[in-house]
Amino acid sequence: MTLADFIDFFLHAERHLEWFIQNYNIWIYALLFAIIFCETGLIVTPFLPGDSLLFAVGALAGKQLIQVEIVTPLLLVAAILGDAVNYSIGKWMGPKVFHMESSRFFNKAHLMKAHEFYEKYGGRAIILARFVPIVRTFAPFVAGVGSMTYSKFALYNVTGAFLWVGIFLGGGYYFGGLEIVQKNMKLVILGIIIVSVLPIVWEFAKAWMEKRKSA
Repeated sequence: MTLADFIDFFLHAERHLEWFIQNYNIWIYALLFAIIFCETGLIVTPFLPGDSLLFAVGALAGKQLIQVEIVTPLLLVAAILGDAVNYSIGKWMGPKVFHMESSRFFNKAHLMKAHEFYEKYGGRAIILARFVPIVRTFAPFVAGVGSMTYSKFALYNVTGAFLWVGIFLGGGYYFGGLEIVQKNMKLVILGIIIVSVLPIVWEFAKAWMEKRKSA
């Protein structure tokens, strides 16, 4: 898959998912579970779609192409299990991961950004990170590396998953069928992506301004 194909999937997720449903029917549920699980559970796949995908799935559920009573609990489990696995991997690898160098499959800069996010917001970072791409993938890993107990992490994990899936899947289900949204789905998805990455842009801009000021 080329970069252009990947971007096209982001911006036209609903259309691509419709094609998959027409050709593979019930396997759409396995595909969606795998994407959400990998996006939240594996630090090597932070590039997978999250917010925009959930909205597109909600829109398809609103059109009765996907059964909402099946996909909702399925994606909740995928999101919760993904974070739990990520936490466990972080716990297993330990603090030594911060001394590793970046590689093709591991971006140390993303890890450090998630660490700063976690240090700033504490346990709430697990919930807040659900709404921030890339940080969403690395936050549970950092929590595992750190001193957060699993019982405390599990509470934030489940709460964040319910809010994340509920807001975006529910938003797509209730608003995705509106004519104005259908006619401008690409712009809606693009808007979701832009709003999602704004916190990252703001943090980078703030860090740059502080560095320039100190210089």
